[in-house]
Amino acid sequence: MPKVKANGININYDQQGTGEPLILIPYLAADYACYAFQVAEYAKHFTCISLDLRGTGESDKPGGVYSTELFADDVAAFMQAIGVANAHVTGLSLGAATGMWLAAKHPDKVKTLSLHSGWPKTDPFLRTVVEGWQVTAKALNSVPEMVVLGIFPWCFTPELFAAKPDYIKTLADFVRGRPAQPLAAFVQESNAVIAHDALAQLGRIEAPTQITFGRYDMVTSTRFADAMKGGIRRSELLVFDGCAHAPIYEKVEEFNQKTLAFLKRAGA
Repeated sequence: MPKVKANGININYDQQGTGEPLILIPYLAADYACYAFQVAEYAKHFTCISLDLRGTGESDKPGGVYSTELFADDVAAFMQAIGVANAHVTGLSLGAATGMWLAAKHPDKVKTLSLHSGWPKTDPFLRTVVEGWQVTAKALNSVPEMVVLGIFPWCFTPELFAAKPDYIKTLADFVRGRPAQPLAAFVQESNAVIAHDALAQLGRIEAPTQITFGRYDMVTSTRFADAMKGGIRRSELLVFDGCAHAPIYEKVEEFNQKTLAFLKRAGA
């Protein structure tokens, strides 16, 4: 995969497809490949550029305090470094939190914004969940195993676990097959999730925005929908039935179809 120097670090990325650029920002503990099920379809219509955030994948993992605002500044610098003036921007969970800051601080760089399973400001429930993941990662001394044992049950409905154990195993094998995130980097990245607060930034977002949630998500549930929909002027809300935190894996075809429809319509 190519790498580029941006905001003082080397950022690893992947590029596929043709058409207008679409930046895909990963979620917590993931690298660029986390959107594999989307890129396969999106790349038929857009130039998909997926990157590894600092502390993940093959990007640099410097010390210091990480924040969602810093991740957004990294993405803005990354876009400049690869010669992309503006792009459609999409992200799930941490990727969505980063997208909020990117669109608020660098509005000229964001043509459309897609916020999936996002939240404007961390509340006590979300903080407790993420702190639990940190404890699990430290106890297991393995970020991939923490993802499979600690995060998966929050990402998928019990019905999916019961009905498709082979599919869950395939996803677990995928996680274990990616470059393992160092424990220290996960703590830094997850601390950024705990500290996330873009509530006051929502009014600065100018791009047409699609906000989506899974109906049965508890981590970033529809409890955040009103604040996001009310705060982002040009936004629309979509809820995926039968999904928890990760509709990108639980309802792949429906997710791709409805998110692509927005990208084509809002970006026209």
